[in-house]
Amino acid sequence: MSTAAKQMNRYSGGSLGALLLIGLTGWFLLNPGFQGAQRSANAAGEMSQDQFDKRVRDYILANPEIIMQALQSLDARQREAEAAEAKAVLVSRADDIFRDKQSPVGGNAQGDVTMVEFFDYNCPYCRQVAPIMAQAAADDPQLRIVYKEFPILGPDSMFAAKAALAAERQGKYAAFHKALLGAKTRVTEAIVLKVAAEAGLDVPRLKIDMQHPDIQASIDRNAELAQALKITGTPGFVVGDQIFPGATDLATMKKLIGQARGLQK
Repeated sequence: MSTAAKQMNRYSGGSLGALLLIGLTGWFLLNPGFQGAQRSANAAGEMSQDQFDKRVRDYILANPEIIMQALQSLDARQREAEAAEAKAVLVSRADDIFRDKQSPVGGNAQGDVTMVEFFDYNCPYCRQVAPIMAQAAADDPQLRIVYKEFPILGPDSMFAAKAALAAERQGKYAAFHKALLGAKTRVTEAIVLKVAAEAGLDVPRLKIDMQHPDIQASIDRNAELAQALKITGTPGFVVGDQIFPGATDLATMKKLIGQARGLQK
C-alpha cells in the first residue's frame, strides 16, 4: 500500500470531509483573490452556496495536492499529540510501567536503569531482538529488565504468556522465557508444554497456575498500559523517558540505556 493510501486510511469518510471543508474554507477566506471576489459578491448580494461549492470543487481539481498536504499536516499533528499523551503516561504511571510486582524482572533486579519490553512469543522481531537484549544485559551489570507479556498474535500467544507467568511461580521464568523465544517454530500449546517439561517445570502445577485470575489480570493490565503508551505492536520498549517501538540494534539500545542513566544523575 502506498504512503498516500495509508494516510488516507487513517481517516473515515466523515473526518476526511470535515478536514477538507475546514482546510479549504480557510484557504478561500485567506486567499486575496477570493477575498476580492467575495467583496464583489457581497456588493451584489451574498454568494450562494452553489457558487461557493463550485469554487471549492474547481480549486481541488486544479490543485489536488492540497488534499495530501492537508492529510499530512493532520497526521503530523495527531502523532505529536499521541507522543505527548504517552509521555504524560510515563510520568503518571511510572509504578505500573517500571515497578509492577506482577511483571517478571531480568538482568540486575537492583540495577540503576530499567528497560521495559512489551513482547509476544510468536513475534519474529521479538525473537530477533532477544539475543541483543541478552548482550546488553551482559555488557551492563546495572541494567534491570522488566518483561511485559503482551500476547497480541492469537490464542497460542495468550497460552504461552499465561504459561510464562505461571512459570514465574516456580522460579523458572527466565529459563522458560529464553527457551520460548528460542523456538524455531510457532509457539503452540503443544510446544509450550514441551518446552516447560524440558525446562524442568512441574507441568501439572503449571496448568493449574495458568488459570489463576491474577495471571489474566496481569496480561490485561499490560494490554491497557500498552494502549496508554501508544504501543500497538511488538516489541515495544520503554527506557527512561523514551518509548521505542520495534526491534533495534545493540548500539541503539545501549544509547537509550545511557541516556536514561544520564537522566537519573
